[in-house]
Amino acid sequence: MFVQLSRGRSTGFTLIEMMVAIVVMGVLMAIAIPNMSAWLMATRARSAAEFYKEGFTLARRLAVSHNSASRITFTVNPTTGQMDWQVDLCFPIPGSPCNNLNGSWSTVDAAAGGDPQGAAGDRSVFRAASALSTTDVLTPTIAPQGANAIYYTALGWVDPTIQPRVAQLRLDPSTAFAHDVPVSAVTVSLAGMPTQCDPTRDAGDSRACPP
Repeated sequence: MFVQLSRGRSTGFTLIEMMVAIVVMGVLMAIAIPNMSAWLMATRARSAAEFYKEGFTLARRLAVSHNSASRITFTVNPTTGQMDWQVDLCFPIPGSPCNNLNGSWSTVDAAAGGDPQGAAGDRSVFRAASALSTTDVLTPTIAPQGANAIYYTALGWVDPTIQPRVAQLRLDPSTAFAHDVPVSAVTVSLAGMPTQCDPTRDAGDSRACPP
């Protein structure tokens, strides 16, 4: 009987063992939580770059697939301070070319004038940046200053005649998050191809932004 009781007691936790387990768990959480927070911040920063890259890619793809002009324009999101984007389509008609001054461009509510599919044609695509990190964490900067759009030709190339055009959208972390969130950017070549890159790298680095 004594042996059985002794064995029964040995399978449980004593108060000291429980306290030791709690202390160990507390130490592990103290180490893990900051690392997890840093990982989440870095992941959200990468998501922001991918969000903008998606817009450039969509604008180019729609121009090519519809054999039309397209454009992507950026506006400041009032909640986060990040950039909302919208992709519009335009089909040139006599006397009304598709550029920043003329053209019957699509909207989120209606297809472009001259769309071969008429009123059933594609409408503009709008994406809000409401889910991205606020500017307290990540600040977007468009280069060159004053640009807010890119216009694409039917071949998917950037229309160089419409200036200023967005050449790069850079994302810089605030000082408080500089150790956890990397600097990133999306650069668009004249061929219309967006590239996600690191503007702080030297030119010879494969992760550097194209010149």
